[in-house]
Amino acid sequence: MRTMTATSASRGFSDLLDAVEHGDTITITRGGHAIAELRPARRHTVGALRERLADAPALDPAFETDIADAMITLDHEITDPWADA
Repeated sequence: MRTMTATSASRGFSDLLDAVEHGDTITITRGGHAIAELRPARRHTVGALRERLADAPALDPAFETDIADAMITLDHEITDPWADA
């Protein structure tokens, strides 16, 4: 992990982003104190979502029905009901 001052980070921001894009984590300091940490963004995937939801409790059947009904209503919506408001 690299450390750099806020001034250095602002002067070389494009290079800083390149380093982060390649996996580096960089601590930014001001006045000798760490104030921020730049790291690669987490990539969200369907597989990761499935893993997180694997241990979630099942939906209440009535709630599941309400959601399905709402989706049907949205699928049939032709115009924006708020457009004339």
